[in-house]
Amino acid sequence: MNPASTIDFTRVFDLVAYQQKKFPQQESLHSFTNGKWVAWSTAEIQKRIDETSCWLLEQGYVPGDVVAIVPLMGSPEWMIIDFACQQIGMIVVPIHPTTSPEEMLFILNETQAKLCITATAGLYFKAQLVGAKAKSINQCFHLEKTEKGYFSALGSKAATATRQRLESVKSNVRENDTLVILYTSGTSGVSKGVVLSHKNVVSNIKSILPVLPANPGERALSFLPFSHIFERTTCYAYMAFGVNIYFSSSKESINADFKSVKPAFCTSVPKTLEKMYDYLLEQRASKNIVKRKLITWAMNVGLHYKDELRRGLLFRLKLFTAKVLVLNHWRNFLGGKARFVIVGAAALRPDIAQLFSATGVMVLSGYGMTEASPFISVNRPQPGMNRFGTVGLSVPGVEVLIDQPNEDGEGEILVRGPNIMQGYYKRPDLTAEVLINGWLRTGDVGKFVDRKFLMITGRKKDIFKTTAGIYISPQQLEDHFTSSPFISQCMVVGFNKPFVSAVLVPNFVLLKRWCEETGVHWTGPPFMIHNIKVQQKMQEEIDRLNTDLENYKRIKKFILSDAEWTVDSGELTTSFKMIRSNLLLKHKAAIEKLYE
Repeated sequence: MNPASTIDFTRVFDLVAYQQKKFPQQESLHSFTNGKWVAWSTAEIQKRIDETSCWLLEQGYVPGDVVAIVPLMGSPEWMIIDFACQQIGMIVVPIHPTTSPEEMLFILNETQAKLCITATAGLYFKAQLVGAKAKSINQCFHLEKTEKGYFSALGSKAATATRQRLESVKSNVRENDTLVILYTSGTSGVSKGVVLSHKNVVSNIKSILPVLPANPGERALSFLPFSHIFERTTCYAYMAFGVNIYFSSSKESINADFKSVKPAFCTSVPKTLEKMYDYLLEQRASKNIVKRKLITWAMNVGLHYKDELRRGLLFRLKLFTAKVLVLNHWRNFLGGKARFVIVGAAALRPDIAQLFSATGVMVLSGYGMTEASPFISVNRPQPGMNRFGTVGLSVPGVEVLIDQPNEDGEGEILVRGPNIMQGYYKRPDLTAEVLINGWLRTGDVGKFVDRKFLMITGRKKDIFKTTAGIYISPQQLEDHFTSSPFISQCMVVGFNKPFVSAVLVPNFVLLKRWCEETGVHWTGPPFMIHNIKVQQKMQEEIDRLNTDLENYKRIKKFILSDAEWTVDSGELTTSFKMIRSNLLLKHKAAIEKLYE
């Protein structure tokens, strides 16, 4: 049964009633509690949502009031709170848990948030301290049952009169009303609130339903941050599909959750699959020489995996053999039953996508922005509809245009559709810069492959020119060099310089293994980046990858960084994109030395 043929919801919170009507689930949402998975039925979820909505009304909250939430991962409780606030017309403002106190205060003040709910007691105390400086905050709670400040409204009972009032309030919520304000600083560091309406997000959900073959009762694992629109819209879509959602409780439990849940699909970010790939490399290195050669052969087959319509007979035979001997075992990392994984938020190396797809788990790279609710394009699992190295075809109802393409067909990506944001909150100036005649200027540069598959080639503002007058798109080169298993992260530099250089973060896990195998004494990252043999090994990797590039794109010199760039360190955005300005400042002196 495909729900796309009978879509009849117009507001996001209608999804629960929609699921109850079309395919009620006894196990709609799941949380891992006291060592076991606990299920919540569709009917129980709606009951809890209504009770929580009534509590909010009894507390004096009215349509248009703002609730700030600080979640980690998703959970049934977060879904209930989210829908409960939506039902009475409250505006939800998700705040990422790593947000600085100064940034949190800015968001609370700008939105005039009246209520704040956090995932943990620790975040609750942080929010309380910040909230004390924010004049609008009336109440603050958290979701840890055993600690003071717990949001007990989740189990409250509602008076009949309040229930009647709730029905009246719900009926007055319109599809064009503001649903959520999501603050995103992006790679520029300028914080701005993206305003999305019910209609924006509902249209995006309806765009996803026809293109992904999910069925009622199938299992999905959710482990991405619930403060991001990517996972929020995905979970809403799961509800529309009638999919049973299992929420991981922590980053540490994800691997175990895959094995116990055995999901049919999930959404992911590149980092998750990259870590799994690194683990496979570690496992290969620990085997005897015969098994190492067998695994290497199977991996090489997987790394050349192609869409079903583009495979020859010889490759089919090789793939069958590789699956039987090696690749089928690797599918168990994702539980053994996964059919596809949708990857977004950042670029995934095509070879990793090919390798995992060869195991039987189709990796579907997609493209989106918070400003687009977020899905713009995605590859499909159907034959001929997935092209590795691209972010797929635009989703139904969304138009994609390449603005002023150059001779290679590259230009800024423009997007238009009902999913495009209302604007930036209280920033008409910034809104006017990106919304022009209904088109969203994404700031991303891309082109179409075979006239239909969208490929992202860089960020417009990141492209730089060398002193030779040649334009360089750093993202393309960074993706190329991080295809080396020894290079975890890469930032290409060379603005107004005679040649291209790079700042590299080695894959220290693999590098340590290499040192042990080659007799290089290992001490630690701060020391090993200065080790001559380590530098020689990294130079070999650069030289190997340089051979695939034109001379002007080749990395001539590099420096090694001794620590991974993270969100917490201020070097990545919450969607794991590099904040180049911060990295350039941090490594300014070392970069200048490269050009002396």
